[in-house]
Amino acid sequence: MRGAADPAEFLQTGRVPELPEVESLRRLLTEEAVGRAVVRVDVAAISVLKTYDPPFTALAGMFVTSVARHGKFLDVEVGGELHLIVHLARAGWLQWRANLPPAPPKPGKGPLALRIHLGERDGDPPGSAYGFDLTEAGTKKGLAAYCVRDPAEVPGVARLGPDPLAEDFTPEKLGELLAAAGRSQIKGVLRDQSVIAGIGNAYSDEVLHAARLSPFKPANSLDPEGVAALHAVIRETLADAIARSDGLETSQLKREKKAGLRVHARTGQPCPVCGDTVREVSFADSSLQYCATCQTGGKPLADRRLSRLLK
Repeated sequence: MRGAADPAEFLQTGRVPELPEVESLRRLLTEEAVGRAVVRVDVAAISVLKTYDPPFTALAGMFVTSVARHGKFLDVEVGGELHLIVHLARAGWLQWRANLPPAPPKPGKGPLALRIHLGERDGDPPGSAYGFDLTEAGTKKGLAAYCVRDPAEVPGVARLGPDPLAEDFTPEKLGELLAAAGRSQIKGVLRDQSVIAGIGNAYSDEVLHAARLSPFKPANSLDPEGVAALHAVIRETLADAIARSDGLETSQLKREKKAGLRVHARTGQPCPVCGDTVREVSFADSSLQYCATCQTGGKPLADRRLSRLLK
C-alpha cells in the first residue's frame, strides 16, 4: 500500500511539489481511487475550502471516474459532473491511506485539512478503510481545494499556460512564449504558470543547468537552435523525474526528488558535471542555484539580497 510523505520535509528542503510529483500523485489516484465511491468528506481546516457551491458534501455518494492534472493542480472527477480540484501550494501533500479512522477529525488539530473517505472495490480486504488526506505543514496556509462543475471555474487553472509535456507544446510554441516575454529573465519566465504550467523553482533550476543557460538570460535572446535545445531539455528533465518516481510509494517521492536534483538546493556542493561549486542567489522568499562554470561562463551572479546587507 502506498505510504504517506511528510509535508514538512518538502517545505524545509525546498522540495515543493511541482509537475513531476503532482503527476505521480495523479497516477497513484488513478490506480487507487478510480472506481471507488466517495463515502464521506471530513473538513478539518475551513481555510482549505475555496468554493462553497456546490458544497463539498455533494461529492458523497458518487464514484471517482477519472483523475487529471492541470499544471500543479490535481483534478479528481467525481460522478462525471463534479471536480475536486487541489493545489498543494508550498507545504501541502496528499496521503493515500488504507486505514482511515471512522471518527471525524477534530478541527484545527495537526496538519490535516481535508479527508476523503472512499468505498471498497471488488477484491479489497474485508474491513478496509480507503481514502486520502490533504495535509499542510507550517503556519502559512496555501493548500487549496475547490469543488466545481468545470475545472475552468478555478482561477488558477483558467490562467494556466500550456503543459510542457503536451503534444502541442512544440519548439515553435516555446519560441513564441519566450519572444512574448521580451527581456524578462528566463528563470522567471519558466516559473510563470501563465506562460508554462507546472515548472516551479526546483525544476527551472534543473532545466537551466542542463541547458547551460544563465537564469538571468533574457527570454527573447535565444536563437531558434537555442529554443529547440531548451525545449528538449524541458521535456527530458520532467519526463526523467516522472520516470524515476514511477511505482514509488508516496513516502519515497520526496527522497527521489532530492536524489535526482543536480543543482537545486545543493548550494556549496560540487556540480555533478564540472565539479565547480554550486552557487546561490537569494530573494525575499526563495532562492535559485546554478553552476557558474556550466551556465554563466565562470562569472558569479550578483546576490542582490546579500549586496544590500553588506552596504
